[in-house]
Amino acid sequence: MAAAVAHCWGLPTKLKTLSLSNAAACKPLGFSSNTSSINLFCRGFVSGRPVQMSPNRQSIVGGAATKKKPDSAAKRVREAEKRRAYNKARKSEVRTRIKKVLEALEVLGEKTDAKPEEVVPVEKLIAEAYSVIDKAVRGGTLQRNIGARRKARLARRKKAVEIQRGWYTPAPAAASTV
Repeated sequence: MAAAVAHCWGLPTKLKTLSLSNAAACKPLGFSSNTSSINLFCRGFVSGRPVQMSPNRQSIVGGAATKKKPDSAAKRVREAEKRRAYNKARKSEVRTRIKKVLEALEVLGEKTDAKPEEVVPVEKLIAEAYSVIDKAVRGGTLQRNIGARRKARLARRKKAVEIQRGWYTPAPAAASTV
């Protein structure tokens, strides 16, 4: 510690004896307002010790102004808006398909002279609705259990219409032996 203090006390004498051949070429740093630090940098001092430089080589202190990075928060807002629009369209399509199936099942349930073959177009609508729901779940728009619940509701409604018409008879529940 004493050697470091002695070295610091001897600094002004070393500054007086140091001379650079091209001291006029050394310009002050633009980001510093302290003139004593400018003189230290111009004379080749960084931390109190002289820096050996060749006469042909100039050292550059500081850095070039870098281009400002784009604001990540603004990018997150743009991405969120894209996802919101995509998810909104996908959810709307799911609701539309479910609504079409439910309307077709309601019409089929209200018909007095309906035949079992008239279920086929409704089954195609249900298959399309299942496909859209599965794609929404796979894409992350709908949560997995929500997709499963909506598909189960469609299946229950179709089964209810088939039972009402007499086209389907559920199997009797097996008695459990406990």
